[in-house]
Amino acid sequence: MALENRLDLRLTQSQKLVLTPQLQQAIKLLQLPQLELAQVLNQEMSENPFLEEIGEETDAETEPSESPYEEEPVFSPPEEESELSVEGLLKFTVDDYFDERSSDGRDLGYFHPDSEEKPSYELFYSQKPDIYSHLLWQLRLCSADDDVRRAAELIIGNIDEDGYLRTSMEDLVRVAGDPSEKMEVAINLVQSFDPAGVGARNLQECLRLQVSALDLSGSLVDKIIQNNLDDLQKRRYGQIARHYGLPEEEIMAAVRIIEGLDPRPASNLSGGEASYIAPDVSIVRTDEGYQIVLNDEGMPRLGLNSTYRKLLQRRENLTREEKTFLREKLRLAIELIKSLDHRNRTIYKVSESILKFQREFFDSGREYLKPLNLKDVAQDISMHESTISRVTSNKFLSCEHGVVSFRFFFSSALQSGSGEDVSSTSVKDMIRKIIETEDTARPLSDQMIADKFKLGNIKIARRTVAKYREELRIPPQNMRKR
Repeated sequence: MALENRLDLRLTQSQKLVLTPQLQQAIKLLQLPQLELAQVLNQEMSENPFLEEIGEETDAETEPSESPYEEEPVFSPPEEESELSVEGLLKFTVDDYFDERSSDGRDLGYFHPDSEEKPSYELFYSQKPDIYSHLLWQLRLCSADDDVRRAAELIIGNIDEDGYLRTSMEDLVRVAGDPSEKMEVAINLVQSFDPAGVGARNLQECLRLQVSALDLSGSLVDKIIQNNLDDLQKRRYGQIARHYGLPEEEIMAAVRIIEGLDPRPASNLSGGEASYIAPDVSIVRTDEGYQIVLNDEGMPRLGLNSTYRKLLQRRENLTREEKTFLREKLRLAIELIKSLDHRNRTIYKVSESILKFQREFFDSGREYLKPLNLKDVAQDISMHESTISRVTSNKFLSCEHGVVSFRFFFSSALQSGSGEDVSSTSVKDMIRKIIETEDTARPLSDQMIADKFKLGNIKIARRTVAKYREELRIPPQNMRKR
């Protein structure tokens, strides 16, 4: 078959979803949590000369007549690159923006001119010493040979965040090039450090090191850990008593000592930074009802720099490249401020809808939480479910019942005998309370818990109870027996 070149003209129509840069920015800001949003805004201010942080004095000195848009156009962004109308951008002023944002009578909480700015919680962050630095500090104070010190430093570098030495002796000897006898001496040295139990290679060794630090080596406690750890984990205390020919009371006295030991000796020295959850929204109960306030603590208050606005208006001593640069930065600054306003309004509407659906929770507490899904809120405020999902992701709400995630309010439904749906979150809370009040000598099985729910006209299967119990990290019946 012969090969040939030819041109074909094909006319087709198709629809494509195109995300403009402005829409992409709005989506990005919408799903950012409070602390990350503050970092993004500070970064934008450092890169865009038109953006500045304004205060009360700046607001008072700024007048609408200073706007460069009233006298002559400053720039004309290409229509295909922006969804905003050109006329709207040209007439836009910062004062008009802030007047518009409160025109519907809502307090969006982004600005509070009368409130005193409080220091950010980030100023009080502290960092604990990690297990690595803590052990190295003790190694420098001990009087060991240089070879043992080098081997001990290698061992410390292979200890995980729980305090265990997970690397095998063969690998340590191969890396260090030292004989196994010297490496064993180094391991014993590290295991003598604080906290007790550090440097152990398994749970049994970890617990025995802590028993040795209590001068209980060779005692009944040490023997149970050495010989009956499996029975201990399964709470077969009678079998342990028969093994040693002792009354069960003595075994239980030893068990109580073992329960006081720490299976993760380095967990308090993880070295992680203190984490602070900044609620994005606060719902406050007042005499008139509930008030929704968006959290603006630590958030920069953005405004347009008047110096650069005047410079762009006069157009004196500006090259073409400088004019293009300033016009682009001004457009980006305006879009950022509008995207922030869109974010605040959307979060406010979602919070308002959650308050509407979960009013009984805010009035009375967790047991009155109702089943709710994203579709319900989306239909209530006429938005897409994906938007609601972005708004509720990694965001928190503060109320008189505590600080909870937005996702806390969305749960599946379980049917009750009266025909009303019960939230799965409320059912989990009930399971936790039932187990907390059970007789520890005769703990309830999953089927017994399900039968209790049936008495309360809530239909729930045994496997569902087991699933929720595992999600709550509650051990099974035999592990809860005392």
